[in-house]
Amino acid sequence: MSESQPDPRLPDGFDELIVAARDVAERAYAPYSRFRVGAAAWTSDGRMVTGCNVENAGLGVTLCAECGLISDLMAGGGGKIARFVCVGGPDTLQRDDRPVCMPCGRCRQLLAEHAAQDFVILTTAGPRSLEDLLPLAFGPADLG
Repeated sequence: MSESQPDPRLPDGFDELIVAARDVAERAYAPYSRFRVGAAAWTSDGRMVTGCNVENAGLGVTLCAECGLISDLMAGGGGKIARFVCVGGPDTLQRDDRPVCMPCGRCRQLLAEHAAQDFVILTTAGPRSLEDLLPLAFGPADLG
């Protein structure tokens, strides 16, 4: 599918998110893994937020793309994420070849904290709900 023609198999807005995620993945700082990751989301109020992975020589303090995206969400005024996609792959891949990839468990928890009621993630198996992403998620309601 070209960028100018939406993929009819995807819910509205995901084509633009894939383009944005691939763009931001090109700016990832991944000198150790050489695996560039980009994330993009639509907020419930219609803003787009993005993030890319930022590695560190102390690998435990590496920031996932989803962390950057949530930071962008909060810096832009907060809100909830309605649609989300993550792409990634070796830095040898060309921009348009970066496939959809799944967030790690830590990032799934991070996304769950900021997900709207109608949250949809584009997964390697197609669009899925928050419950599919993180079944029986622990969240703010569990603290009350």
